[in-house]
Amino acid sequence: MTFTNQDLRRAGLKVTLPRLKILQLLESAERHHMSAEDVYKALIEQGEDVGLATVYRVLTQFEQAGIVERHNFENNLSVFEVAKEEHHDHLVCDHCGKVVEFHKDEIEALQESVAKEHGFKLSGHSLVLYGICDEPECQTSGKK
Repeated sequence: MTFTNQDLRRAGLKVTLPRLKILQLLESAERHHMSAEDVYKALIEQGEDVGLATVYRVLTQFEQAGIVERHNFENNLSVFEVAKEEHHDHLVCDHCGKVVEFHKDEIEALQESVAKEHGFKLSGHSLVLYGICDEPECQTSGKK
């Protein structure tokens, strides 16, 4: 989903250069899940003059406006991604923090079945699986 200046205005946010730069970065980033610090470092590398406090403030405003989603994973890992219309779950590497999105219809159906079995109607859910990714340095880290 690509957001426009009009989307920012509809969310009650003024269109400012820092907001535009952060939004562009999140939409175009190779890594779809970025911490506030990752966003800050990427902007500095691009030569942007923005403070870390501004990045945190803008990300919080975007979250409140439904433009980004915040995920709070174990080990105090908090990442942001542009809000998407389709549901997905996550795999998180215990070693490097890499986050991978996935969707499996079988898992979704099983969750619905479990909820129904217990008299629940699901309003949403979050599934996060933790492990070690396939990066060589993670595979040899000794964590299992």
